[in-house]
Amino acid sequence: MTRTEQMAPVAIPKRNQSARLENWSRAFYRFRQSWLSMIGLAIVIALVVIAVLAPWIVPHPEHVVGGTNTAAKFQPPSASAWFGTNALGQDMFSLVLVGSQVSLFSGLAVVFIALVVGMIVGAIAGYFGGWIDEILMRLTDLLLTIPSLILAMAVAAALGTGVWNMIIAISITWWPAYARLVRGEVIVKKEEQFVVAAHALGANWVRILGRHILPNIVSPVVIKASLDMGFAILTVASLGFVGIGVKPPTPEWGTLLSGARSYMPDYWWTAVAPGLAIFLAVLAFNLLGDGLRDVLDPRARR
Repeated sequence: MTRTEQMAPVAIPKRNQSARLENWSRAFYRFRQSWLSMIGLAIVIALVVIAVLAPWIVPHPEHVVGGTNTAAKFQPPSASAWFGTNALGQDMFSLVLVGSQVSLFSGLAVVFIALVVGMIVGAIAGYFGGWIDEILMRLTDLLLTIPSLILAMAVAAALGTGVWNMIIAISITWWPAYARLVRGEVIVKKEEQFVVAAHALGANWVRILGRHILPNIVSPVVIKASLDMGFAILTVASLGFVGIGVKPPTPEWGTLLSGARSYMPDYWWTAVAPGLAIFLAVLAFNLLGDGLRDVLDPRARR
């Protein structure tokens, strides 16, 4: 063998695209095996489409911005008002449609903010350990000792009403759970051979976390986030129900349910419509999260 042949660069084999497609195909096949997960996925897609198209398909847009029609108050469900009307004569179907935007957006924002903050804190604590880990985890434990809903109510009351204040209040109580999860996964992964090899090649901690460790712990984080979406929507509705979340005339499922409690059981439809929307959203995201767990977590596969 000549010197030129010895110094020739070695070609790094590329990942087989067909193998990747086959893995995705198998994952989707496992997901399809659960008809409950497919129902959850269908409901989630329907809710997202409705939330996106709500401003254009709402039958009574004037009711969404605070318009009233007291002459038509407390009309039962009919062809002209599918979910009936409330004490102000507003169409409940229109309010529930537009309320899906606030509820779904708030739930998604809460999970996203909590996930980002929790991943940063958990990754740093798990990777460096020592006094950094002690400080960050003691702060995390302190927040975990307080019931999340009580803490969210206290923070929301301090910040004031509004969508973003409510999102921030709930996110403050949710990120510790993600920090604990990510810390445990990072502690395990940083001892793997591919991380040791990255250290030997001189990679800094940012590259090791961002390119080697975090991409390999995505599965449990995605599973938790999908399961938390339903509970985030429920927490948003809870704050609206007790009066420290979104304020009228902005429609939100919890606020609509709170306004209807005074008229039960005579005018039951005013509570059934937003209550059913909350129920479907929470159920759908839990079913979807259960299906993703079966696909992404080998230990949980049936």
